[in-house]
Amino acid sequence: MKRPSRRQFLIGGGAVGGGLLLGYGLLSPERREVAGDIIGGEGAQLTTWVRIHPDNTVTFYVPHGEMGQGVHTALPMMAAEEMEADWDLVRMEQAPATPTFANGPLGKGYLTNGGGVPSALNGTANFAFYKLAELMNLQITGGSTAVRFTGQFGMRVTGAAAKEMLIKAAAKKWGVAESECTARLSHVLHEASGQKATFGELAELAAEFSPSANPVLKDKKDYTIVGTAKQRFDIPAKVKGESMYGIDVKVPGMLYAAIKQVPVIGGSVARVNDTEALAARGVRAVVTLEDGVAVVADNTWRAKQALDLLEVEFADGGNGHVSSDSIFAQFDKALAENEGEEDVEKGEGAAALAGAQTVVEADYRVPFLAHATMEPMNCTVRIENGKCDVWIGTQDGLGTRAVAAEAAGMSDDDVTVHTLMMGGGFGRRSPGSPNHIIQAVKIAKEVGAPVKLTWSREDDMQHDYYRPAVSARMSAGFDEEGNLTTWVNRYIRKDEPAEASHIPYAVANQSIRYVESEVHIPYGPWRSVAHTQHTFFNESFTDELAHAAGKDPYQFRRDLLKDQPRHLAVLDLAAKKANWGGPLPEGHARGIAVQESFQTIVAEVVEVSLDENGRPRVHNVTAAVDCGEVINTDTARAQVESGIIYGLTAALYGEITVENGAVVEENFPDYEMVRLANTPKMDVHFIESGAKLGGLGEPGTPPVAPALANALFSLTGQRIRSLPLKNHEFSRSNRLAQAAD
Repeated sequence: MKRPSRRQFLIGGGAVGGGLLLGYGLLSPERREVAGDIIGGEGAQLTTWVRIHPDNTVTFYVPHGEMGQGVHTALPMMAAEEMEADWDLVRMEQAPATPTFANGPLGKGYLTNGGGVPSALNGTANFAFYKLAELMNLQITGGSTAVRFTGQFGMRVTGAAAKEMLIKAAAKKWGVAESECTARLSHVLHEASGQKATFGELAELAAEFSPSANPVLKDKKDYTIVGTAKQRFDIPAKVKGESMYGIDVKVPGMLYAAIKQVPVIGGSVARVNDTEALAARGVRAVVTLEDGVAVVADNTWRAKQALDLLEVEFADGGNGHVSSDSIFAQFDKALAENEGEEDVEKGEGAAALAGAQTVVEADYRVPFLAHATMEPMNCTVRIENGKCDVWIGTQDGLGTRAVAAEAAGMSDDDVTVHTLMMGGGFGRRSPGSPNHIIQAVKIAKEVGAPVKLTWSREDDMQHDYYRPAVSARMSAGFDEEGNLTTWVNRYIRKDEPAEASHIPYAVANQSIRYVESEVHIPYGPWRSVAHTQHTFFNESFTDELAHAAGKDPYQFRRDLLKDQPRHLAVLDLAAKKANWGGPLPEGHARGIAVQESFQTIVAEVVEVSLDENGRPRVHNVTAAVDCGEVINTDTARAQVESGIIYGLTAALYGEITVENGAVVEENFPDYEMVRLANTPKMDVHFIESGAKLGGLGEPGTPPVAPALANALFSLTGQRIRSLPLKNHEFSRSNRLAQAAD
């Protein structure tokens, strides 16, 4: 069966209907039985994601991958809270990459935009959401969805349903009313008679009941687990060196592959002379693929060394003339010649500029960016007896299974994906960026033995699925009283999320349109996706407008957020905690920015100076965050901090450049990272607004680049409209010329 695209899935809510109700729901007895058979071992399976063991421990099976974001802890916290489980007895396991563990709640979150469905429809809707998730191979970790979708619609519900089943079991066992029984700390109690039983003692009997699709969820005031700081489940194994990443895998009889890839993306292998390579010590095979030539040997070092012995000629696929300059020239031409497709049109749109008293215009651009994960791409594959096993750190086990099956020429059912820890993902380890997976499968199929393919850092940097380069042409108009009346944006390439280019500000006339301009460089999701580009454009331009109006940038935003109380509260808190307008050391300045992404609003204030070489030095970043509700206070703060560091790296140094059709950057010496020595002090504050749950994996990243650029303008008088900052020269002397600002 041909599977719909992700975009088709996201817009296909009308497909939820009777024809899709022929499967298992997340909480259905049939599905939990299948889940129990797949997992095996001791204990009673109460729902797909919950098993209670005879020793009274509880295991939650988490469908999301762990890449340091703490999802393997936050989701069990949400389930354990509703279940009234003793946290000391809670365990976690990675859910297997099988259709039974397809993430229906994730589909529910996508299709309802986090709003859910009326409770009366949950029973039937859950069947449909599961079948859609199965059809889509939906098990993805991305889009900051784990807590706000899987947690809210899956883990909380499954925990509450399990609790109700346990209470039913106790009531039946004791011959008492269910309403007289309560659950607490992995026990069910009947206070009137003094009877008490562990979850482990009740589990087998509880499993005879069908889980409710609408269990009663706890009131927030009664939480004992959620909203506290719990040690992450993945930390002890990481400290002890016991965590299993893809790069650690060893399979009996395994060989090792390294690859020389076509330098020009979209090119091909024209000629290979592998005589010397095949004669090298330990080399077992040379495999020619569409996008490179792999050497297979008895260890990775020998495979890598033998690559230098290959004589390979590559064809450039017609892309050998392309450069970063030609790409941006193409973008400029496209913006000049095309009105674009509608994104937002309000009021009189662009036509209102004609009547403006003052017009401000500016062009912005950002470059391609690599993901630069700590763990380079790798994949281990074994194909034998008509079956394929894949060992990999992946953001989507089921999606990876489908990619591997297609590459192997097998059905999905003949492929088993062993989902491992990820040494960073940021979108790169999603199945939409599958080149390393496809290569590993094809090499293993050709060799006829288990093969681990490990990319070099150079492979990883030069054959990524990059954060897109984007250009934007901004215009704004003021009336005679100095009020902002018009906002116009023409930008390259519509990307997800669709709302990333939108502004929260009260501007009567808006025209935001996009122009498609295709390039040969492959795009992929990058932490915060389109928000990272558009927040830099919008919040830098907003700062420009504040100065053009002669207003304080913070106050200017306040005035435009009068109808956005959540944005305003976050902005005010960040300004207050950063002491906006207060004294600063000589040679220091502040900048501010705010953005909503993934239903979370973040405002950040950056304090910056210039070092003795005139390079920006970031001293402090103050962040205020409204994510609706905080699950794990420790990991929530860590996620915002890591997002800030990731965004600072992009702002200060991040740039993938193209020459002669190929990526220039090779490794960390020419793709620099923010390191410990230049990591700023970070001060993170949360507002629990009571809004629906927002994500936290990505929202910390978008505001930091514009806040930093705005601070540098305040310090130097130089307006930065392109990143990274390493390409600009700054001078403290400009500060005096901008004293009025």
